[in-house]
Amino acid sequence: MHVDLPVPASALAIGAHPDDVEFGGGATLAKWAAAGCVVSHLVCTDGSKGSWDPTEDVTELVATRQVEQRAAARALGATGEVVFLGEVDGELQPALDQRELVARVIREVQPEVLLTHDPWKRWRLHPDHRAAGFLALDGLVAARDPHFYPEQGLAPHRPSCLLLWEADEVDHVEDVTGFAERKVAALLEHRSQFRSTHDIDDPDDVEQVAGFTRRVEERLAEVGRSAGVAHGEGFKRIDRL
Repeated sequence: MHVDLPVPASALAIGAHPDDVEFGGGATLAKWAAAGCVVSHLVCTDGSKGSWDPTEDVTELVATRQVEQRAAARALGATGEVVFLGEVDGELQPALDQRELVARVIREVQPEVLLTHDPWKRWRLHPDHRAAGFLALDGLVAARDPHFYPEQGLAPHRPSCLLLWEADEVDHVEDVTGFAERKVAALLEHRSQFRSTHDIDDPDDVEQVAGFTRRVEERLAEVGRSAGVAHGEGFKRIDRL
């Protein structure tokens, strides 16, 4: 088990939907941002399926989720880009056109560390999470190699490390002790997801919000115990990129 990377100069987190980055690595990104890392987000889909209300205005929901994502990034202390690919929620594919877009963002942002979903997680239900993970990895390979997309006019870029959240085989833990509050604050910016994802039916119910906070902290504590720290976020780490 590895514990803690050196704080990178820059990091890019690629999530399928608004809020996935915060769930997957929010405390890690908050810790790095506080130490001077330039943290950027790339959100692959528009989040348009993120409601259990069949009467929801989808156009308004998409706009709301972008506002929420930007607010969540600020809550983490992130100072980098927040980029939206805008693919339709539930229909994301690791296709060639999308690969080129992801490679462009990686070359523009030049992250030292890339974070994303583990696309090989067993029994994963949501297709966007699988697709986003594969798309991020395909985009990484394209971004590092000079004969992919020379028409972009951008220099190739090879991150030094890849961290996959939601991994079945965690071999790296970031000690995020002291940063649970930032992670929770960022997640609570995603108010449109309170009912469907956070199990908060009433945002004004202090007990429900406290229960969500407790569940996040308990998960951080569970991961932390595996590495001998109070709070941790776990990843599959790949260094040979």
